Amino acid sequence: MRAFVAEKGDDGVARGVRELEELGDGDVLVRVAWSSVNYKDALATIPRGGVARVSPLVPGIDLAGVVEEAPTGAAFAEGEEVLAHGYELGMSHHGGFAEYARVPAAWVVPLPPGLSARDAMAIGTAGYTAALSILSLERRGLTPEDGPVLVTGATGGVGSMAVDMLAGRGYEVVASSGKDADDFLRELGATSVISREDVIGDASRPLAKSQWAGAVDCVGGAMLPGVLRGLQYGGAVAASGNTGGIALEGLTVLPFILRAVALLGIDSAQTPIGDRIETWMRIAGDLRPRHLDAREVGLDDLEDALSAILRGENRGRTIVRVGG
Repeated sequence: MRAFVAEKGDDGVARGVRELEELGDGDVLVRVAWSSVNYKDALATIPRGGVARVSPLVPGIDLAGVVEEAPTGAAFAEGEEVLAHGYELGMSHHGGFAEYARVPAAWVVPLPPGLSARDAMAIGTAGYTAALSILSLERRGLTPEDGPVLVTGATGGVGSMAVDMLAGRGYEVVASSGKDADDFLRELGATSVISREDVIGDASRPLAKSQWAGAVDCVGGAMLPGVLRGLQYGGAVAASGNTGGIALEGLTVLPFILRAVALLGIDSAQTPIGDRIETWMRIAGDLRPRHLDAREVGLDDLEDALSAILRGENRGRTIVRVGG
């Protein structure tokens, strides 16, 4: 099968399309139709990226396609469309950048009614993470009537999906980005666009002006303390990203004890399969993004796409046409 492979060597990581015979472990064989490009995929193809656990590795932390082989008693049958993402895909287990994938049945989600395989990957891990973030905030009580919701890193995969989903649910969305992308973000549904500096504010102050009822933070680093300083009383931020760094410098306990704010951690990789299936049903229903446009690339184009996302040049989603 054709696959995009990353392999460590003495001179770094060699990456590119080649013929591959080894599929890895798993009792489900999927003929992959679509995958997507994520920041984590790019990290899996560079030295010291901290993602790849084996070499050679087929990156691709998500995939959608048709079941070729399935074990007896599985929740899906041969010939059915499915998707898979997270767990160890594209890390210690070959992922979606190959014409076929073999995965454990416990990782597989039947494709929800109303979504095509292409739709599923236009949403992908990024959209799933955005949905988890929104559901986490709403389970804590957030409603559109509470006030504006901030989304950081709004031009990225998770951020752009969060803007789209929140606007579709009637929220006033404030999008933050370091790029000149006002038109793009307003088309997704943002009511206003602010800079990273507007969010970070004066890092020497423990509290900032009370502005946002909730927030979806896809950046981390200096951005997250800025978000916490600016939350309204009782507000919460769902945090899922660390492209801005892992340290929360300048953060004090005062937002938590004077404004009763909450920091909600979001992990999309290890969600139990039952919860995962339920969330995908919500994504196909009331959380469905209104904009599923995505840039399409093939396996032969992945080199450039992965380099672009590492440089921070991606806007929205990039999906990979793997098979027919």
